[in-house]
Amino acid sequence: MGNKIGYALLYAWVKLHALLPLRLLYMLSGILYVVLYKIAGYRLEVCRRNMRAAFPEKTEAELRQLERDFYHHFADYIVETIKLAHLSLEEIQRRAYMVNPGLIDRLIDEGHTCIVIMLGHYGNWEWFTAGNSFFAAARMYPIYRPLSNKAFDRLFIGLRARFNAVGIRKRDTVRDLIRLKQEKTQALAVFLADQTPSRFNLHYWTNFLGQDTSILTGPERIARKLHLPLVYADVEKLRRGYYRVTFELLTATPQDTPLFQTTEQYARRMEQTILRNPAYWLWTHKRWKYKRADAL
Repeated sequence: MGNKIGYALLYAWVKLHALLPLRLLYMLSGILYVVLYKIAGYRLEVCRRNMRAAFPEKTEAELRQLERDFYHHFADYIVETIKLAHLSLEEIQRRAYMVNPGLIDRLIDEGHTCIVIMLGHYGNWEWFTAGNSFFAAARMYPIYRPLSNKAFDRLFIGLRARFNAVGIRKRDTVRDLIRLKQEKTQALAVFLADQTPSRFNLHYWTNFLGQDTSILTGPERIARKLHLPLVYADVEKLRRGYYRVTFELLTATPQDTPLFQTTEQYARRMEQTILRNPAYWLWTHKRWKYKRADAL
């Protein structure tokens, strides 16, 4: 009962704010920036530690400017995600523009009913992973880790489902993708692949943003097992409230490539995306909490 009440109150609050035009939400974003950064210092030490490690050549003044730019963007991401509860189909297509959806359509035409899409916590990933409407037939299936807060978890599931995206819990990924492939369902399995692997899955290490980093291998392993094409989604933030993504085929036949080759390709492309404008990556997550010695 408590979870239901909590969700109802949270949903009502989000829905009410989502009715506001984005220009007013961006005014609230300015206040939220002050709260997150200046007052609460939300994960500020994590952010600073990550930035210092990734950019040892930057001066303290440069790092502080990057820090401010990131928290401004992070506040925008929050209000933009709230707005997802009331964005129209036409508006989200205009603001989260896909340059070449034809690549996905071509792969489907070639007989690949299921496709793995790899992106990262860059720009506003929620606007893309909710966007089943971008494609004529294929449905988005974002892979996600359930949030510990049940009300927030249910809220995000609902937001992503507004345009017919269907979330798949991480633990159910292989089972559900096998089922979708057997049923010949046209599905886009979307992985936010820049997350930290669990301690039991530290299988592949590479240099990422100048640091020894373990990379998720699940997307590649699943694609190899099920013979699914792997596509990278390169996200750019054009200006406030406007993004675009360009799809790049990593491989159509992962089962024929050397093990971890596609995972390395993803790491290199994700790094390039981040370095183009570092302020738009999620610096507050504990990306480097494990070392090689932690591998089990």
